[in-house]
Amino acid sequence: METVTERLLPDRQGIDRAAALLRAGGLVAFPTETVYGLGADARQGRAVAGIFAAKGRPHFNPLIVHVADLEAAQRYGRFGDDALALAGAFWPGPLTLVVPLRAGAGLSDLVTAGLPTLALRVPRSEVAQALLRAFDGPLAAPSANPSGRISPTRAAHVLDGLGGRIAAVLDGGAAPVGLESTIIGCLDTPRLLRPGGLPAEAIEAALGYPLTPPPTAGAPTAPGQLKSHYAPEAPLRLNAEAAAGGEFLIGFGPDHPEAALNLSPTGDLMEAAANLFEYLHKADATGRPIAVAPIPMHGLGLAINDRLTRAAHPRGD
Repeated sequence: METVTERLLPDRQGIDRAAALLRAGGLVAFPTETVYGLGADARQGRAVAGIFAAKGRPHFNPLIVHVADLEAAQRYGRFGDDALALAGAFWPGPLTLVVPLRAGAGLSDLVTAGLPTLALRVPRSEVAQALLRAFDGPLAAPSANPSGRISPTRAAHVLDGLGGRIAAVLDGGAAPVGLESTIIGCLDTPRLLRPGGLPAEAIEAALGYPLTPPPTAGAPTAPGQLKSHYAPEAPLRLNAEAAAGGEFLIGFGPDHPEAALNLSPTGDLMEAAANLFEYLHKADATGRPIAVAPIPMHGLGLAINDRLTRAAHPRGD
């Protein structure tokens, strides 16, 4: 259902309104120094699912979580020496660090796409900083544009692509960098996962040694890397109408009362998306083969089916 997208000024009233909308589970686009981000409370699964619905994303990829400072970032991710050095040198700024997810972080599994890693950024933009401090929490925020479209550097770009699909846009003028953030993986040795608004040469100068190049195989853990995915250890059967042979059945809709878990008993795709990774983890923990009921192939159902297909065939990805 189309909504009226509010265009908010970056004054105290506008920032407080944006923070209130976010606390209520709404989507608010806001400026950073790189591009405009589409923000949702990273702790609310339904709000994060709304990002994918608004953007029309056919894939559940990891999202970047924006926080106000390093102290806030450390509540959600674990920072080794390299990550701390890069955060100290370039935060706030156009750098995203992928670090191990802290246990009990309280973030929606949709943010990390079920992976044990988390992408974090502290933006430099004064408007973004004011919003993050007023909201006082983590914001999941990919670029505020329909999937596959050019990233927005002005509020007008956001309204052109997402007007009527989101609650508000906080108009902070033009984004000065105009390129998405550089993403560095800090899981072993620092690795360039996506070039962006901070030159790799500057990062290497701060580290004192070269970055490891992007991986050519496997499953990278950064936003924008389509091969990133969580796959359960157990065999996974899709489009199952019933459990067979000791399977753990994950249902969808009212036709599966016998399911051990149901992504949405009412057939709500937003609710199903919010529960997807948590339920896969719970099913996998039983050690039984997993069966998942059919999911409609429209709206968020496309992304849910894409992720299930990847999880069912992890070696072919």
